[in-house]
Amino acid sequence: MKATFTPAAAKALAAMPKRDSAALMKKIMQFAAAPFAPNPAAKHLTGMNGAVRVRHGDWRAICRVNRGIETVVVEFVGNRKEIYR
Repeated sequence: MKATFTPAAAKALAAMPKRDSAALMKKIMQFAAAPFAPNPAAKHLTGMNGAVRVRHGDWRAICRVNRGIETVVVEFVGNRKEIYR
């Protein structure tokens, strides 16, 4: 599968520190390569139907898997203090 980013997620990823954004991007791509395989950085979120969070340190990416077009859509990227609000 491939990964796509919403404009807000792409903007937030660009605003992150480079080291953290590169590491989070790597984990997002690993998740997108095999979204149904066990992944220590990914966890299904309860209460958010079909959402998965990918984590690196204090940074989170909220993703949804679209099986119809075989794409992982990254909807939100942000610090753990703000991402779940």
